[in-house]
Amino acid sequence: MGVDSGLPDFRGDEGFWRAYPPIARLGISFFDMANPFWFKRDPELAWGFYGHRLNLYRETVPHQGFAILRGWADSMKLGAFVFTSNVDGHFQRAGLDDDSVIECHGSISHLQCTRPCRHEIWEGDELAIDVDDETLRAVSELPLCPACGALARPNVLMFNDWNWLPHRTAAQERRFEGWLRSVSGNRLAIIELGAGSSVPTVRMTSERLGARPGATLVRINPREPQVPQGHIGIATNALAALQSINRHIA
Repeated sequence: MGVDSGLPDFRGDEGFWRAYPPIARLGISFFDMANPFWFKRDPELAWGFYGHRLNLYRETVPHQGFAILRGWADSMKLGAFVFTSNVDGHFQRAGLDDDSVIECHGSISHLQCTRPCRHEIWEGDELAIDVDDETLRAVSELPLCPACGALARPNVLMFNDWNWLPHRTAAQERRFEGWLRSVSGNRLAIIELGAGSSVPTVRMTSERLGARPGATLVRINPREPQVPQGHIGIATNALAALQSINRHIA
């Protein structure tokens, strides 16, 4: 979904390394870099990576496809809900209701303690991380936990992450399950956009919901459009597919 807004495609090590040459020179894969281990071993590199992503997400304008989805959601009598593994907050920036979004991998614009000393998640809207583009290392002051003074980190679920605080996402999950109960017995359209199989959380959720009576899954994916029998797979990118569908239903 984010690639059509100009964000890098991290699919595979080659895609990740094209986006981050300094990490390519170190030979570190995305799986290894997206690991809380780095906040202990090399905080400047860890915050260089996540600070660069945070700055990039803030500078990027969500593409027209987000507005199309918002329009569809607004037109539905029973509304809509967003289930996303993206951590960039672009659905909310595009005007979709924050109470109708579940971020299953957390949010890069929210922070938590690295220890963590307590179960507190706070907004990082005022956080500014200066990053040296040549080394991808943070060169500004790093954020600290306001309670204990330890290093803070994004409230993003990383690989091998035993200290991620899940209760913000858990609250979103409860709202999602409540919405699903409210639409039970009605026809459900699931629009899945660019969800890969390497981390299959979104695809598994889509297929679980698509198994409901009267539900249809529309999987939009240029590389992996395969769907269970009776559903729809479209082998193209998110923006082009959304624009085409919108023209046909307008």
